[in-house]
This record gives sequence, C-alpha cells and structure tokens, in this order.
Amino acid sequence: MSFAMPSPIPGRALPLAILLALFDPSAVLASDFFEKEVRPILAERCFSCHANGKKKGGLSLASRDSLLKGGDSGPAAIAGKPDESLLIKALRHDGELKMPREKLPAREVAILARWVKLGLPWPKAGPVLVHEPAFRITPEQRAFWSFLPVKAPPIPAVKDATWPRTSVDPFILARLEARGLRPAAGADRRTLLRRVTFDLTGLPPAPSEVEAFVADRAPDAYRKVVERLLASPAYGEHWGRHWLDVAHYADTAGETADFPVPAAWRYRNYVLDAFNADKPYDEFLREQIAGDVLAGRGPRKRYAERVIATGFLAGARRFGYDPQNYHHLTIEDTLDTVGKTVLGLTVACARCHDHKYDPISQADYYALYGIFSSTRYPFPGSEENKKPSGFVPLLPPAETSRERAVERAYAVGEGKAGNARIHKRGDPKLLGDEPPRRFLEVLGGQRLPAGTTGSGRLQLADWLADPKNPLTARVMVNRVWLHHFGRGLVSTPSDFGKQGRRPTHPELLDHLAARFVSGGWSIKALHRLLVLSATYQMASVEDEKNQAADPQNELWWRFDRRRLTAEGIRDALLAVGGGLDRSPGGPHPFPPAASWGFTQHNPFRAVYATDRRSVYLMTQRTARHPFLALFDGADPSASTPQRSVTTVPTQALFFLNNPFVHEQSERLARRLLAGPPPARIDRAHRLAFGRPATREERREGADYLRESLEALAMEGVPADRRELAAWASYARTLFASNEFIYVD
Repeated sequence: MSFAMPSPIPGRALPLAILLALFDPSAVLASDFFEKEVRPILAERCFSCHANGKKKGGLSLASRDSLLKGGDSGPAAIAGKPDESLLIKALRHDGELKMPREKLPAREVAILARWVKLGLPWPKAGPVLVHEPAFRITPEQRAFWSFLPVKAPPIPAVKDATWPRTSVDPFILARLEARGLRPAAGADRRTLLRRVTFDLTGLPPAPSEVEAFVADRAPDAYRKVVERLLASPAYGEHWGRHWLDVAHYADTAGETADFPVPAAWRYRNYVLDAFNADKPYDEFLREQIAGDVLAGRGPRKRYAERVIATGFLAGARRFGYDPQNYHHLTIEDTLDTVGKTVLGLTVACARCHDHKYDPISQADYYALYGIFSSTRYPFPGSEENKKPSGFVPLLPPAETSRERAVERAYAVGEGKAGNARIHKRGDPKLLGDEPPRRFLEVLGGQRLPAGTTGSGRLQLADWLADPKNPLTARVMVNRVWLHHFGRGLVSTPSDFGKQGRRPTHPELLDHLAARFVSGGWSIKALHRLLVLSATYQMASVEDEKNQAADPQNELWWRFDRRRLTAEGIRDALLAVGGGLDRSPGGPHPFPPAASWGFTQHNPFRAVYATDRRSVYLMTQRTARHPFLALFDGADPSASTPQRSVTTVPTQALFFLNNPFVHEQSERLARRLLAGPPPARIDRAHRLAFGRPATREERREGADYLRESLEALAMEGVPADRRELAAWASYARTLFASNEFIYVD
C-alpha cells in the first residue's frame, strides 16, 4: 500500500517501520503486519507463560516496553536487529536458551524476526489484549461518523455571497470566514486551463487550446472547456487509471513465477470505457462484483461487457509455488481490495481475529469469505501446472460449443455455493464455526435471502450499491475530491474506520455524497460540481496570514501545487514531443502460452515499448515498470489509494540520461526546427508549459543553444547533426524543470 510521504517531526528521524513501508513496495503497513501476523502467534505461543500476570523468567510480552526491558536474561529484543535479539535466538534454538521447548514452525519464527527487524511496531493503544473478549458492537461504535446515514446538510450562510460558484464553495468559505481568513485569488486563465486539462485528461493542453481559451471572454468559456475535456476519450484513460490503482490491476498473476494473463487487458479497457461512458457508479460496482450473474439476465449486447467487468475480482493476487494450494490468500486479497476500495474499511484485519479497532468480527469476515469461496476464479497457470484454465467465454452458454477458440475473459463465475468455516488464526487447516453468508453486522448484517442458490455476489453487489449504505458514496466522492485537490476530505481514503483520519469538512463530504446519489451516481456530474467551483479555481499562492493559521492548507484557502503522476509525466513527454499514439491499447505481445516455462527462479519479466498512453503499458504485479517505479507509480501487488511523492536523485538523472527522454527531446527538437527560427524558443515554452517565453528566457535559451553548438563542434560532432543535438539538449532542460512536471 502506498501513502503520501509523512512530514518528519523536526529533530526526529522517521521510525524504521515507516521508512520500510515507504521504500519497500512489498512491505505491508506495520500496524497491519502486527495485527494479522504477530499478535496471533504471541497469543497462542507466548502469552500463557509471559502475560496474564505471568512472567516466566521475569519476562512479560504484554507490552512493547516490557519486551524491550526483558527478564532475568536481559533485554528480550533489540529493535531492528533480530539476529542480536535474545527472543529470536531463543525461538531459533540458537544458544543455551530454547523457547518454547518444541521449536516453532520456521514460518512463525520468520514472522517474529521480521517484526523485530521492522522495529517492533506495536498498537497505539499500548498493551495488547491478552484475552479476546466476546465480540459485541457498542452504541458508541454504531454512532461512529462513517457508519451513520448520509444526510444532506443545509448550505452554510456566508458573508461574501459573491465568491461561491457551486454548492461546494459555501462549505469552504464558511470555515475560512469563521477563522478570519480569505480564500486566495483566482488562478490566471493559462494556469487554470493547464490545471483542469491535466486533471481531467492527464495530458497537457495544446498551445492552440490555451490561446483559444485566453481569447474567449464569454461567461461560459470555462464551462465549455470542462465539457470538451469530459467528452474526450483521454478523460476515461486518465480517470480509469485512478480506479485501476485501487483495484491493483496487473497483466500478470503475481505468484512466484508471475505468469502472464494475456486476457487481463479486457478488464482494463472495460474500466476506461465505463468512465468515458459515465456509467453510473452503482452499476459500475454491480458489474464488477456480479457481472457474470447479471450477464445471464440480459440484454444480450451487454453480456460480454458484464462478464469482463468481474476482472475486478479475478485480478486478485495469486500466491505460492502452486497457487491452487494458496487459494485462501487469493480470497483474502479479494476481501481486502473490496473492503478498502468500496467501503473504505480494513475488513481483512479480521481474518485472524476480531478487528482490534473497528466493529468487524471474525465471523463478519468469514460470512463474506463464504461468498467468494462460492465463486469460481480463473487459473492463470503456475510453475506446477503451466496451462491456464477456467477463463470465461464471452458468449452465453447456449451459444458456446466445443467446435467454436471462443474469446474468453479473465473473469469469475459461480462456483459451488456454501458457507465458509472460520479459519482460526487465519489458518485454513484450523477450522472453527460456520457463520452464514451475510454482510457486516455494523451495517445491517443482512443474511442472504432464503432460497439463494448462487454465491451471493449479486446480493453483495446490491448491498454495496444501496443508496442507504453509508460508506459507498462517501468513499467514492472522497476519492474524486482527492484526485482534484491532491488530498481527500478524509486524508486516509481507504480507511474510514477508527484508525483513519476524520473528515476536515464532514458536512461537505455528506453534501457531495448526497448529491452523487441523487444525481444518478454520475461521476462526470461530480467533476463538474468540483472543477467549476471557486475553490478549485483558486491560485496556488502564498499568504502569510493564512499560512500561519493553517500551514497544511486543511481549510483549502488556496490550490496546492502538485507533481504530475508517473503516467502524466510520461504522457506529457510523448505529447509535447509529438509522438503520442492516441489509439486505444489492446493485448500485449506476450510469448505464446505453449512456450511458457517460467519458474520461481526464472519468473516472467518483460518491458514492452509503446508510444501509447501509459495506462496501456504492460503492468507486472511483482516487478513494476522501471519508469512507473521511479516516479511513484501504483504498486500492483496491493490496493493503492493514494500515490506517494518522493524526490530522489535518480529522477533528475532520468531526464539527463534515459533513452526515452532523449527520444522525446529529439522529437520536440524536430518539431521546433520545422518552424521559423525566431519563434522556436517561444514555441518550446508554449508546448512544454502552456505559456510564451519571457524576454529573459528567450535570451537565456539563445545563449544556451549557442554554447551547445560550440561544445558540439569541439567534440567533433558532424556539422549536419549539431543543430538537432543542441535543440534536443535544450528540450531536455525544459523537461527536467519543475514547471514541466508540476501543476499549479
């Protein structure tokens, strides 16, 4: 999981666990790791002798402090140093002290060793609960803000009635006025056009589009721009990528050999098409959860589309040497993704025990688990059994016959329906009670209707998309706000539970959620409401008074400057260079399936070159594309609610040395050389930055080109190649500038 980089406290280093979570894409969040992996082992193996008031050997494991203090033999652990920690040595039976008498399984020792290496992350609440209390939901938990019904609040009254442009603005302005603050002035027209064009399409505006908007003084000029951008196919390619982040889309399976999934692209394109068509969000959800069931109910023309939509579930990560033996982990990944993406809840934290912070029981978890264990997943192939199987035909059963290489999707289907038994400690070999398939108790706990013969996915889809569900609309409107403003109203977009952050503007969040539902779940209507607001159109300027009162801009008194996403940087390079292929992407050139011999020691690895938009790049689950990894692209192995933004030296070196950048700089140089010499520097700035060059920039550019030509001549570069090389070098200076990769 990726989060925005936290701001370090002055004078204090970031904890090791946080650093690992930031820089190791495979590392799980430290708190999740403790709850899912560490706590169950301590509870079963250690607490009987080293908790509940018992201190065998003087050692208590009931708190982090007592663990570090240790017992009669000295400190039990040294944070970050498992090999030097007495606890780990004892568990490994490496030395005189051997605990427990029967050595723990190697996997459990490895988990505890990793815990020590992570810095011994411990729950914020302090000592862990040694005994599991009987699960019950308290009135206080039921009254938690995100579990309460969405209610449309009244629009706040404001003093400056001339500032608001949409219903968003009074909620922002009222809070500012209450603090004696004023919103920033509006952005200039060039800045605003560049901002909204990148926001809605992920591409820079063409110089002609900028000049047309600057010249258009009609009252509805900006609204017309917004409608043009929303109607562009580039809109779905950009906003569909945001959904693919949380769905952790990939073109490979993710198990040890990371087998290719040649049909995965169909789901990717389904998502992009759904955004372009402004498919209502409730329908979008129903199709991804139960599209195969809906497909059988017509209409015929929607059959293939609905089957393909379930790639959302089929794309769950596969695990292990033989994924079939680790299917329970694939179901866990499904539940984790659905819970975080749709509900904004860390449901998967209840796999091994009742959730420690949110009112989600282990019985809740396995009630939902039963729905997905009653679902048939496709098999992508593995080292053990290389032949893929179980892909779903894109034709109804009545039209499918053995005689017809029918096209198939990486999708799910109905399996053998039945409830699932609880896995004690998350171990599928240690079975407990069998809760009936149902939904979360805190949100109603409805069971599947009597007589249900299928998996229950259709009923789950209806429950998730029910307008009365208090979480679904809130979570989605917060995601849309996040991608327009750089930070959500809830700054933990996939955690609306107790461990997440509270909304800065709860009334605004509910206003947006209520409008979203009453407006037919239209995402494009939500875009209009946000980008036409005065809040969105503010400049990204400093204000001394506002900065002192609200340094983090939590009240949104200005627009925050943001770096382009990895895809935005790459697509902008292609667009400005003039080589961007705007055609939709299709399947990838994987080697023929019959030749696959991938193993855990020789896994599938490939990077396929293309001039299409970055959303069409082949996405590997276990080995990220080198460009996307460098610029903080999503982690395909886990749901990514928000991209990290890191600044490292290799990013600057990329613009100097990378062959892709050199290719785009030469393309831009050829575009510039095709025009009249006096206008070339100015045109370069209009293409790269959406504005003309200043007098100083024209002078500096001319000096740079003259010096470059002289240096190239001294290096012996042939005369007929010097001009192109000099202009390409100049283009790279523009590409590497903050103005190119940031949006105001």
